Amino acid sequence: MSLLHQYLNDFIQLFFPEICVTCGQKLITQEEYICLNCLHDLPRTNFHNMPGNFVEQLFWGRVIIERATSYFFFRKGSKYQRLIHFMKYKGMKEVGESAGWHFGQEIKAGQTFNGVDLVVPVPLHSKKLRERGYNQSEWIAKGIAGALEKPIDTDNLQRVVFTNTQTRKTRFERWQNVDGIFGLCQPRIFEGKHILLVDDVVTTGSTLEACAVALQKAPGIKISIATLAVAN
Repeated sequence: MSLLHQYLNDFIQLFFPEICVTCGQKLITQEEYICLNCLHDLPRTNFHNMPGNFVEQLFWGRVIIERATSYFFFRKGSKYQRLIHFMKYKGMKEVGESAGWHFGQEIKAGQTFNGVDLVVPVPLHSKKLRERGYNQSEWIAKGIAGALEKPIDTDNLQRVVFTNTQTRKTRFERWQNVDGIFGLCQPRIFEGKHILLVDDVVTTGSTLEACAVALQKAPGIKISIATLAVAN
């Protein structure tokens, strides 16, 4: 960034300051969407370094996966709920990419996901995509893929059935709501690949399980899972 550009940016910030999406404080130079204090205090799970962690246990006996992890614990009422809310409902899709990149850097440093070939976000139905204008999971996946230096595929796994929101549904109702709603367009594209399946928040794992079932139509596929947050 040129000195003139920096001066101009600082001048604009005096009147239109960018603020941290979690705490609301003004961001300083080099901070992006989330301030350094909030990043430091993020309730990280460190599950990428823990085989058999809580997220992996969600899928035991349901679907075969290699590894599973989440970046941080999601608690309703916490300041980090704002991060999810702004990303998902307020049009700030770039927050997902930025958070995904930080998450991806930690995954990369842990080296337990080194065998991943391809990053795949949980897709939205075309109707929901038109309403929201973007898929927040795709933006998280972009950040993770960038950090891992892996390609991303947003076309092969499709959501073929529109469903109502999962909010306030029981675990069984969530499973019923997503059973059979995903399809794999061309299984041969993922044949023999290790896929990192990405979503925003995991609660019961029903949506991710349904995606994994569809992905398993590809011969020899391996599936790992990464979500930005895990509800607890």
